[in-house]
Amino acid sequence: MARPAPRTALLALAIAVAGCGPPAGPGGPRPVDAQRLLAAGAEPESWLSHGRDPGEQRYSPLDQIHAGNVGELGLAWSFDLATEHGVEATPLANDGVLYLTGPWSVVYALDAATGALLWRFDPEVPRAHARATCCGIVNRGVALYGDSVFAGTLDGRLVALDARSGAPRWQVQTTDPAQPYSITGAPRIVEGKVVIGNGGADLGVRGYVSAYDAGSGALVWRTFTVPGDPAAGFESPALARAAATWSGEWWRYGGGGTVWDSMAFDPELRLLYVGTGNGSPYPRWLRSPGGGDNLYLASILALRPDTGEIVWHYQTTPAESWDYTATQHMILADLEIGGRTRRVLMQAPKNGFFYVIDRESGEFLSAAPFAKVTWARGIDARGRPIEAEDVDYRREPRFVRPSPLGAHNWHPMSFHPGTGLVYLPALEMGSLYKMDERWSYAPGDWNIGLDFRAFATFGSAAGSEAEVSASLLAWDPVTQREVWRVPHVTGSNGGTLATAGNLVFQGTADGRFAAYRASDGEKRWEAPAGTGVIAAPISYAVDGVQYVTVAAGWGAAFALSAGEAALRAGVRGGGRVLAFALGGSAPLPPGRAPLGPPPKPGFPLEATDAERRRGGELYQHRCAACHGPLAIGGGSGIPDLRYASYEVHERWNEIALGGLRTDGGMPGFADRLTLEDARAIQAFVLERARESAE
Repeated sequence: MARPAPRTALLALAIAVAGCGPPAGPGGPRPVDAQRLLAAGAEPESWLSHGRDPGEQRYSPLDQIHAGNVGELGLAWSFDLATEHGVEATPLANDGVLYLTGPWSVVYALDAATGALLWRFDPEVPRAHARATCCGIVNRGVALYGDSVFAGTLDGRLVALDARSGAPRWQVQTTDPAQPYSITGAPRIVEGKVVIGNGGADLGVRGYVSAYDAGSGALVWRTFTVPGDPAAGFESPALARAAATWSGEWWRYGGGGTVWDSMAFDPELRLLYVGTGNGSPYPRWLRSPGGGDNLYLASILALRPDTGEIVWHYQTTPAESWDYTATQHMILADLEIGGRTRRVLMQAPKNGFFYVIDRESGEFLSAAPFAKVTWARGIDARGRPIEAEDVDYRREPRFVRPSPLGAHNWHPMSFHPGTGLVYLPALEMGSLYKMDERWSYAPGDWNIGLDFRAFATFGSAAGSEAEVSASLLAWDPVTQREVWRVPHVTGSNGGTLATAGNLVFQGTADGRFAAYRASDGEKRWEAPAGTGVIAAPISYAVDGVQYVTVAAGWGAAFALSAGEAALRAGVRGGGRVLAFALGGSAPLPPGRAPLGPPPKPGFPLEATDAERRRGGELYQHRCAACHGPLAIGGGSGIPDLRYASYEVHERWNEIALGGLRTDGGMPGFADRLTLEDARAIQAFVLERARESAE
């Protein structure tokens, strides 16, 4: 049931809006109706939905900025998001107003030509909810419909705001607050409904996607992605069929399959496509000991937008056991394949294969690896992966590629209808996997079922195999081959934008924003961003001026080499919006000072090798998701603990156990850690600081 926003949120809004001007343009932005959303090609100056068009191609037909003059591009304006946390949002642009989100699900409206703040809405997410979140306090954007702005919040709410003022209209709790669900993805608008998913499979929840009436906030339908307790009955025939592919008592562990990011829509076929996530726990042998594919984990689902009925499915990773989600960006296009035009869906999920699927029937058309893959030897003619023989990690650790970060993660890719190429942020990284034979389900806790003792020795065990590399990859989906590739310095890169000016724009974690010629990958322009850029840019026009705009802020704590490079290059945190135009001459705001190598710690703490090893295991389990593996942070506003001061170490237990910094998003773990545990983690962190000091 929809309910009004709390008074505290209204008060925060009133304070935020004070002193702000009216929306740009006479009368403010026009309402966004269904026709405008579907006819994206008729409004090249706008960017009205997450992927710009319903098929999410992320292609702008604007060509004022092109490969011949992009060297004249300069910063037109910038806006400080006043955050040290990472930024992953795709902005939307409507009639001179830019809408986007920042960390903690805060929503902003800016003048798209000047960057002036029009309004700001803070949903006041409880900071303790960070503990119920897998992968950061990020948010990937909003949706527009009518004269409202829709955003999901980290604590599972869907909020409708007045597009002109930011005043809340309604909000609804889309998740069970007692369970560790979170929302980091952007909503989508489909036939007058707001569609939203959620995350939490790593902590042990059951996945689903919901649709709400855009006007009232009333729930229209909800589709679960994995079956629940058979004794309670199944919500649909599709889930009854899926249950036959599971065994044991999987529902006690949640099962997983959360819809935490990607969606696309075909208005002619009237099919909504969603990608589903990983299993909970990861190892199939724990959650479904009798075997089976475990539908609909790691799958693409085609749903009827009026009812949520599952029409067809394609599972990219049967019996998913490596965190190989299929929640990565999907693109719809019409391609000439085998002598005829096919309506296709393209996806490059975590598992390292690029898929082309018939989006009307779900028929598998082709797949090929776009990164190094060792978990499978290929894909057979039916579209089923041929799993490698040596990836069973029940008894012994196995080094497998890709890693849980995937060969491609949430960072959006784009499609250029002129070149016929997909521009993909690709990642080369492997990881050790070892099942935790001691694992038991712990409600609200991490429930991935991996042995963190293996992760604690990741660097030494993997050696050179642990190295990370990233690249911008131009991929031909018809021939399933690489056309060109641009390697990047760091092990992480940003989402992409393709434009009619024969350009591809992309940022990198080490603080660069660049344009490449779409046809051959030649770099045509580059500018410093003063912070890491991992979100995808957009392009729009105001008063005849084309802008390329990106929400920047390095926000990933996971990639080892990228984290080191970001910290040492001085591109940590510093969330901002950067808008570029031809002839732009605005000064770039200063970045954060480089940290340099960690100082040698002076805090005295006596510990044995066994205590430090145990601290490493506990760290990987409790701390790595935010503070980075092996205590190498990513500059996401969450400290790299190797740089912790003497004073921090003095108050270590107050912070780690007592919740001293809950207001900053660091809740206490007294219910999960003992004093001995906290001391062991501290000993491990101090050891890592000493090893890293130069």
